[in-house]
Amino acid sequence: MTGFIQENWGSLLVGAILLAVVALVVVKLVRDRRSGRHSCGGDCGSCGACKKCSASHTSGHNSKN
Repeated sequence: MTGFIQENWGSLLVGAILLAVVALVVVKLVRDRRSGRHSCGGDCGSCGACKKCSASHTSGHNSKN
């Protein structure tokens, strides 16, 4: 086992860093969602998926970006 770690420590380090970055991004998205901030910004005029999300935006959407 230690031989594997010694031979692949660089790849393991990069993988751990990438995993930490992804986890931080997910945590940020969840916190923003819970606090009422949405990734779309609430501006349906510039939204590419306006037809998909317009129903949720018309019923009191709060755009706090």
